[in-house]
Amino acid sequence: MTRIRALSRRLAVAVVAGALLGPAPLIASVVPRAHGAAAVRETWAPRPEVYPGTVTRRDLAIRMSDGVVLRGDLELPARADGQAVKRRFPVIVTITAYNKSAGGLSGGLTGGSPSYLVQRGYAQLTVDARGTGSSEGQWAAFSRREDKDAGEIVEWAHSRKRPWSNGKVGMSGPSYLGMSQIFAAGSRPKGLKAIFPQVPAADVYRDVVASGGQIDVGFIPLWLGLVTGAGVIPPAVTATDPQSGFGAFVDHLTAAATFTIPLMLDALTGGEAAYDGRFYRDRSPGRVIGRVQVPTFLVGGEYDIFQRGTPLLFENLQHRDVPVKMIIGPWNHLEGSSAADIDRAGYGTLSELQLRWFDRYVRGVPDPTLDSDIAPITYYEQGSGRWTHAREWMGDQHAESLRLSGSATAGGGAGGLTQGAATAGDSVVPPVPVSGLCTRSTAQWMAGLPSTVLDGLPCWEDNALNDASGVVFQTEPLTSALRLRGPINARLYTSSPSGDGMLSVSVSDVAPDGTVSRLTGGWQVISHRALDRSRTRRLDGRIIQPYHPFTRTAKQPLAPGQVAPVDVEVFPTAARIAPGHRLRIAIQAFDVPHLLPTAPDLPSTLVPLTIHASDRYPSVLTIPGLG
Repeated sequence: MTRIRALSRRLAVAVVAGALLGPAPLIASVVPRAHGAAAVRETWAPRPEVYPGTVTRRDLAIRMSDGVVLRGDLELPARADGQAVKRRFPVIVTITAYNKSAGGLSGGLTGGSPSYLVQRGYAQLTVDARGTGSSEGQWAAFSRREDKDAGEIVEWAHSRKRPWSNGKVGMSGPSYLGMSQIFAAGSRPKGLKAIFPQVPAADVYRDVVASGGQIDVGFIPLWLGLVTGAGVIPPAVTATDPQSGFGAFVDHLTAAATFTIPLMLDALTGGEAAYDGRFYRDRSPGRVIGRVQVPTFLVGGEYDIFQRGTPLLFENLQHRDVPVKMIIGPWNHLEGSSAADIDRAGYGTLSELQLRWFDRYVRGVPDPTLDSDIAPITYYEQGSGRWTHAREWMGDQHAESLRLSGSATAGGGAGGLTQGAATAGDSVVPPVPVSGLCTRSTAQWMAGLPSTVLDGLPCWEDNALNDASGVVFQTEPLTSALRLRGPINARLYTSSPSGDGMLSVSVSDVAPDGTVSRLTGGWQVISHRALDRSRTRRLDGRIIQPYHPFTRTAKQPLAPGQVAPVDVEVFPTAARIAPGHRLRIAIQAFDVPHLLPTAPDLPSTLVPLTIHASDRYPSVLTIPGLG
């Protein structure tokens, strides 16, 4: 598995560097997979290409209802002589903020090659989002206006005025491109039949902007820099329409000065952007997911920046009986975006999956074995290395609570984690501002780039060194396997000399040789410990997924030395802890370079935290057990 993930990382960085990904190879049937792959289904085979090539028309003008002109590239099936086939096709729409003309800069965040589908009878329309690439206007990261654009783009592609469109539209793409699909589907545009979002968020504040209440300085500046950098490249359309291109370029520079840079500075200095509110709600797909009615195929990653949100989107759709599938693999954001080894789930390559989904729901071709072949949920199980299947995300789990027991010492002895009687103890978590460096958390929250560039470092796979910068509590070696799937809650009774600080929690599998495999993590600022009980999720009456308001009014530090329960939302995962292994919870006071406090909060975080464990202060880890 390590060799396979290393290969995927090398492929991802090659794509980011600008390597061109050709169309997926044509196969006549689903072939056997490598060790660890899911069981192979043989009831469906991808149809062969119909057209020998493709041809692209650049920078088509797409006028929005407010007069702003967006630009799209249209890829059409072509004959052997290179001429476009003159007929109407179903259209796959992709909306990107990464400059459709800058493939080398944004290739790792655009998914697979569209040529596979185009050569099988689809048209591909790739559009620069408002204020990016060659499109006019000012970018504002999923503003309400941009959401409206998404629906209008679909209806433009649906219109019979397009001689290459038969009126049936699907959407594809990862990350920003995946979230655009959800906003488009939420507006219910005419002609939209199905979507295929990879690694999308649900709640941008909780998923990525401010995990636990601190600011994400690992991914957010990287992402804002990517969009801004791609936006200040002179628009490609300038060569054919200088007036439009120059106007777009000025718009892009203006947005960088008036939106991107001020937003980041406001968050880091403790302004309104540091707190949840309308700004982030407007930009969260969770706001519109309840309006999505079209069949949706979701792809997510266990080490993805949107690890938390993708399953929540699935649950909403399934609850409303919208046709939906979800595959979650052992992928970071780049790996989930490229989906280079999604075939290990047992259903074929990304291109084959999209072909099957769009043939069924966009073209309307009957596929009677689709639901029996592809489970509602296919999820890679850490520990066992198996691809597992389920009908519901949270259906057959039960709450298992393990008490923190005794005292743990930073860099020294471990405390206990038990379902039996707990021993009273206090454990001091030192403020180590380098905690988190060179861990799976670092790789995850920088989209996979660090572990790609510095492939092979032991700390990406073994969390033992980082755990020594805080305190750990772990079970005795298990006598039988422990399986879990879903979100986790760590309720930690905590005190602090300043009344504030952050709890950085990781849940890990400890092998008999001492190797610590981080399964997942969670974070919580003490002053943001307030719970919205109406949105907090429980399992068997116990909190399994806390929901914190993260507003300025809800923020309340403790009195110095005051002890209070702090519920830490540990992001969802699936794992099997084998007999002889231990389940561990590790607690640090920082997670660098992922998170940093705002400038006003920095002094209050540079203090030791005390974790209390006793009958009076029953600190506990609650997991969603299986079996």
